[in-house]
Amino acid sequence: MGKRVALVLGSGGARGYAHIGVIEEIERRGYDIACIAGCSMGAVIGGIYAAGKLDEYRSWIESLDYLDVLRLVDVSFRLGAIRGDKVFGQIRKIVGEINIEQLRIPYTAVAADLTNQQEIWFQEGCLHQAMRASAAIPSLFTPVVQGNRMLVDGGILNPLPIVPVVSSHCDLIIAVNLNATNQKQYQLPVIERPAAFKMRFDALISSLGSRLPFRRKPAEQLMRLEQEIVAPANPWLGEGADPEGQQPAAAPQSEGAPKSATGSFIVDNVGPASLLDLINQSFEVMQTSLAQYKIAGYPPDVLINVPKRVCRFFEFYKAPELIALGREIARDTLDNHEGVRR
Repeated sequence: MGKRVALVLGSGGARGYAHIGVIEEIERRGYDIACIAGCSMGAVIGGIYAAGKLDEYRSWIESLDYLDVLRLVDVSFRLGAIRGDKVFGQIRKIVGEINIEQLRIPYTAVAADLTNQQEIWFQEGCLHQAMRASAAIPSLFTPVVQGNRMLVDGGILNPLPIVPVVSSHCDLIIAVNLNATNQKQYQLPVIERPAAFKMRFDALISSLGSRLPFRRKPAEQLMRLEQEIVAPANPWLGEGADPEGQQPAAAPQSEGAPKSATGSFIVDNVGPASLLDLINQSFEVMQTSLAQYKIAGYPPDVLINVPKRVCRFFEFYKAPELIALGREIARDTLDNHEGVRR
């Protein structure tokens, strides 16, 4: 039997798909993953793996195109831009109803309790609820209310939860950091997709960010906003949208916004493009700093660094590219580790 590994999977939005490639490379080398701790997408991927359903999950996410991802976006403007019911409903179908105690290996999901301002470890109870709470990215997904606790993405306190596996007595602790800043040699593989679908997806994210309220609005206003986003007449999902993507719809524009010669909206690349972007860029800056502290305090035996610049936090349609990138980085990192050990 190969060396027993305690695997730590960090938070980082869509970059979490790289965890799948890392797991594949670890298993390919004959290592035995004996326990997992994860945060946000790390908790989701880790939980699905511990339930033995990673192959089914990978097949599903790799089959999604832009339009499929758009259909999974259930818009909400109450405590997050997206409710997440459709996405996590599909995950529930894949994984089934299972408690953490029933998983084949020990598992910890890390969330943050806003009410009591503390870190929460899920090590028993409903796996689905643990994953959902850990992945409730502030401003993007609505929080999970559990009793008197309001739970959100654990990345606001512990984006790389190494501590839960320190006492596992495994041969190696391997941690996957999705917020690395110094991995310039790695680029996301290029997979061609219809440009029109990408424009529609970017238009939706832009609209979510520009319409995200700074304060609570009356229910009537919220309903009107939601209907405007998801109604059949909206410009990127509505009537007249070519399903083959031959005539991409234009993104929403602001009055007086600068336009190119073709009339398209010019986005200033300096700084966030929307409120949603601003919040999540701030969130990622915080995660990067916190991850560095966690690594310094509890250095893992192997640290696999995935550069945060490879994709935006919400680009969940890039699963094939990110899985391949995770596998590549894991291969190089483990080659280096094994070479040193020989």
